[in-house]
Amino acid sequence: MSDRIQTELVIEAGRTESQYWKDLWRYRELFYFLAWRDILVRYKQTAIGIAWALIRPFLTMVVFTVVFGNLANLPSEGNAPYPILVFAAMLPWQFFANALAESSNSLIGNANLISKVYFPRLIVPASSVIVSFVDFLISGMILLALMAWYNFVPNWRIVTLPLFILIAFAAAMGAGLWLAALNVKYRDFRYIVPFIVQFGLYISPVGFSSNIVPQQWRLLYSLNPMVGVIDGFRWAILGGESKLYWPGFTLSLGLVALLFVSGVLYFRKTERTFADVI
Repeated sequence: MSDRIQTELVIEAGRTESQYWKDLWRYRELFYFLAWRDILVRYKQTAIGIAWALIRPFLTMVVFTVVFGNLANLPSEGNAPYPILVFAAMLPWQFFANALAESSNSLIGNANLISKVYFPRLIVPASSVIVSFVDFLISGMILLALMAWYNFVPNWRIVTLPLFILIAFAAAMGAGLWLAALNVKYRDFRYIVPFIVQFGLYISPVGFSSNIVPQQWRLLYSLNPMVGVIDGFRWAILGGESKLYWPGFTLSLGLVALLFVSGVLYFRKTERTFADVI
């Protein structure tokens, strides 16, 4: 007699929920595929390709340097050249802004996939944040070029930069999850996101040092989570006389943690309805 192979199918209530985080690892190849696909779409068959990731932040840095550094004559931090002061803030801000724009539309852009196949939906906005992080790494070459041009050598604080990159990633991921989930239910958010990005650029210390904010307003100003992220980047990159306003940085760090945790929880809460309303 030949042995018979019996296959047993177990249907267990709530198994999808209990296995969700393990499924993120099981579907890691889909994560790589979506991120790589978006990178190819962004840079393939474009007139200037990767150069666009360099030109946009560079031109913004030039405008901010002329307006705030030359015309307004605002001070830098320590002996750091003003263009480096600006670009040290442009890096995390551009990453955050791109991540918001890409992740907020990520679920809508993959509607056919979401409505037909099961996989942890968290993969979709997360892959969009990864694509924005690739732009961040490319733009970092401008910072290296500026340091070489001005003969600016960072001190030991530069080794702490990965920590602040992780904080920026958490801020981008948390806000991206909120907007991605809200955009599925309320399509008006696709018009609100560009306004949030533009308004956030004006109220964040990108073109100027946050040290010029009056002391009595510093803590209130730090309610913008990106203030702590940008100040952390400058503290790590500029070194020297650049200082962190620790009460404000601690407040911003707490808000980033709250944004990330609440973003994950809200996304998970609404995720089960995506296929029905998308």
